[in-house]
Amino acid sequence: RDSDRSLDIFDEKSHPLTREEVPDDYYKHDPDHKHIYRFVRTLFSAAQLTAECAIVTLVYLERLLTYAEIDICPSNWKRIVLGAILLASKVWDDQAVWNVDYCQILKDITVEDMNEMERHFLELLQFNINVPASVYAKYYFDLRSLADDNNLSFLLEPLSKERAQKLEAISRLCEDKYKDLSKAAMRRSFSADNLVGIRRSNAILS
Repeated sequence: RDSDRSLDIFDEKSHPLTREEVPDDYYKHDPDHKHIYRFVRTLFSAAQLTAECAIVTLVYLERLLTYAEIDICPSNWKRIVLGAILLASKVWDDQAVWNVDYCQILKDITVEDMNEMERHFLELLQFNINVPASVYAKYYFDLRSLADDNNLSFLLEPLSKERAQKLEAISRLCEDKYKDLSKAAMRRSFSADNLVGIRRSNAILS
């Protein structure tokens, strides 16, 4: 990266994810891939998310960077990734993980902070959370090519026609519901936990 354009809502110094003190030079040190992997793996494992959800996460993450014209940098990458996972899990999984469930995984973050971050993420995406099957397929094959180029196994199968149709339908439904919530001018901390038709997961922590 050549720049570090960011927003306060994603800054880990302003909105820490843990009680550990954030070093003064936190914005200077890029995380290595193992550190990023551990962070993502912890969320996916504890919330029992699927590999397909990771592809939707990547769609939202790159969409945010384009729409909001910001960069991923050491100071914001965790909260940006968390926000993308949060939305993707609600759109992809039949049994969505609620914001309060992530607070059980990241025990020092508050529900209010999660709701606020989700609201900002949605506004920056201009509420565009629809994921057509063609977009999913593009990311899927790009990732598979990347794995092949690096001699890595890629066991994930392409979406079936039925699952592709379901993804499009659910993402359109969620997009409409989010827009309705925004138009209704709900309280500042509104979240998609209030969406009709999305069920709470019974078991979150392993």
